[in-house]
Amino acid sequence: MDEQLLETWAIHNRINLYLLDAIPADALVGVSASKGRTVAEQFAHVHNVRLMWLKQAAPELLADLQKVEKTEAADHSRLRAALESSAAAIAELLRQSVAAGGRVKGFKPHVTAFLGYLVSHESHHRGQIALTLKQAGHPLDKKIAYGIWEWGVR
Repeated sequence: MDEQLLETWAIHNRINLYLLDAIPADALVGVSASKGRTVAEQFAHVHNVRLMWLKQAAPELLADLQKVEKTEAADHSRLRAALESSAAAIAELLRQSVAAGGRVKGFKPHVTAFLGYLVSHESHHRGQIALTLKQAGHPLDKKIAYGIWEWGVR
């Protein structure tokens, strides 16, 4: 079961990166019809929320991680590196939480629900990203739109 939680997190993060890698650089600055965050800022928000949870639950895992500011969010390589590093730190938090009997400091009820929370939050933003891209004139290719649901191959 413990390995399944970690594998689920890894698949979920690979899907985030799959989506990011499919977005052309000029589309990262796209904004939805209702304004709000750009596509890049939504990815940065995902990373920054991970850091918020790490600060709360395991600050020692924040070592070299830095928030992605709005001014640097449109840098694809910066976003990708940030998401990769925060995903690794979250994986370690999940490992530690399982070893500690399933507890995540500052989150109730348990580590499985915490994973569900993270996946739900980040998937919500994937949906917002897809909508923003469409409204900004850069709709996702159908292969990518369907590909984010292919958990068995990602």
